[in-house]
Amino acid sequence: QVQLVQSGGGLVQPGGSLEVSCAASGFTLDYYAIAWFRQAPGKEREGLGSISMNDGVTEYPDSVKGRFTITRDNTIHTAYLHMTNLKPEDTGVYYCAAAPSQRHISLGVLDYWGQGTQVTVAS
Repeated sequence: QVQLVQSGGGLVQPGGSLEVSCAASGFTLDYYAIAWFRQAPGKEREGLGSISMNDGVTEYPDSVKGRFTITRDNTIHTAYLHMTNLKPEDTGVYYCAAAPSQRHISLGVLDYWGQGTQVTVAS
């Protein structure tokens, strides 16, 4: 089975922190850039940033810059999304995806997707 397996997320109060992980199963994650997305009910999918294949170069949109951090550990074939100072509007289903490069990500060319992880921020 070729897939990305996600874990983490959950329910937190506003201002809290969460982490979502994304591990490769059935393919070599080292050869892919990783992107994170989220989708809230009734809204379009939103890109949260990406990390390059080898150099750890990250890109973030202004909506999450300074609060969200993308990292990866190629020794265990896993990428992470670290989220801090969470707000109610951050609530949604979070997805990781793998692509040949960050350029492919910007073009919407994504080869593999995680199953999604719910993140709920509420008092």
